[in-house]
Amino acid sequence: MRILFATSEMVPFSKTGGLADVAGGLTKALRKLGHEVAAIVPYYKVTRKKGFSTEDVDLPFPVPMSDREEYGEIFRLVQEDGSVVNFIGKEAYYDREQLYGTPQGDYPDNAERFIFFSKAVLQACKALKYKPDIIHCNDWQTGLVPVYLKTLQNIDPGFKKVATLFTIHNIAYQGLFWHLDMHLTNLSWDLFNPEGIEYYGKINLLKAGIVGSDIITTVSPRYAEEIQTPEFGYGLEGILRKRSGRLFGVLNGADYEEWNPETDKYLAANYSARDLSGKAKCKRDLLEQFGLPASNDAPLIGVVSRLADQKGFDILAEVMNDIVRDGFQFVLLGTGEEKYHTLFSKMAKKHPDRVGIKLTFSNEIAHKIEGGADMFLMPSLYEPCGLNQMYSLKYGTAPVVRATGGLDDTIVDHPTSSRFGNGFKFRDYTSSALLEKLRQARKSYGNKEEWKRIMLNGMACDFSWESSARKYAELYQKAILLKNS
Repeated sequence: MRILFATSEMVPFSKTGGLADVAGGLTKALRKLGHEVAAIVPYYKVTRKKGFSTEDVDLPFPVPMSDREEYGEIFRLVQEDGSVVNFIGKEAYYDREQLYGTPQGDYPDNAERFIFFSKAVLQACKALKYKPDIIHCNDWQTGLVPVYLKTLQNIDPGFKKVATLFTIHNIAYQGLFWHLDMHLTNLSWDLFNPEGIEYYGKINLLKAGIVGSDIITTVSPRYAEEIQTPEFGYGLEGILRKRSGRLFGVLNGADYEEWNPETDKYLAANYSARDLSGKAKCKRDLLEQFGLPASNDAPLIGVVSRLADQKGFDILAEVMNDIVRDGFQFVLLGTGEEKYHTLFSKMAKKHPDRVGIKLTFSNEIAHKIEGGADMFLMPSLYEPCGLNQMYSLKYGTAPVVRATGGLDDTIVDHPTSSRFGNGFKFRDYTSSALLEKLRQARKSYGNKEEWKRIMLNGMACDFSWESSARKYAELYQKAILLKNS
């Protein structure tokens, strides 16, 4: 198949979260299966500054925006595996320090920036004379693409047979904008209704993708069920239930070329399931990175995360002092809400031999945490898929997670299944349930043979992109059949 992957971020070019990892990993896996894959991404300042050898194809193309025309540019990069990435250039929209906003909030013109991008995906195809079999759209930033294929672009013969698959990576982020931005879409007001793109008087770009696409996916089977409920649907559970026959959960994959303790260039020592000795060296190195003393008996908890309530930091905050008193060491890498910056900074000052904090993001240190920690903590309120628990398993770092979304799909609770357990899982979203599960993990950690079995169970798991890519390929075929039936 000829697949066009439309995404607002993609490693190694731009990243704020898991979508970028999915874009990089899935397109690579689809290419290995023999499909022709191209990606299309905004040409951000951060991408340009990284110095990739992009080629200006010199095909400026018009994009209608309300009653005017804006022009986009196309910059092309052919990757080592032969796959093509097309970057959409538009300095007024994408030549900014961040992708979506600043710490003070989202950019006020995000509606215009990504309405333009959705249109540009199709206009660039016209300019390049490129006809995909399917366009894989991702999150609200590309939510209008399926709608345009069914409305404005439907009169173009080149697009009549093009199917769409739309992936929801996190339903909490919907691209909600006031109704007065409707003119930017150039769509008929007939679509501004509860069955269309309207949501309580606003434009909802995520909903546009849901109602317009041929197939809808999300990033784990459990999350596909959860988002059809009021608790996790964020107001869209009704339209998702209505389209449930076309909604599928496909677990994200891990890129084991990037995340593998046997080859990881960032680790102090490489190791494998056959020889775990290097992990102790990685732990010492990690403790040194965070200025913590080496300890033979203290289990080390690692966290790499956006610091937000969704990630469970509200319940973690309530028991941080208990965790320290129980003898754990704790390292955290991430940025997010100011209240958590303050909380963890105070904890590090209060317990300088137990708590290490880096309020930033570093790919190198993220790898060191996966390799050097004994446990990886993810107490999320909800987690559509999660990738870090998959990385942790590969590194023999036992995940301690809340049973939600992809965390529930990938982690087998050790006390529940002593033979197959690969981590620790709690269900109630409470600080007491979190603390109790950490204490269970600490007890298992004290038994060397038991802990080694948990580590090896995790390292034996295979969450590579290949199986996920095969499922997506099947769904692409299904979407194409539905489109052309």
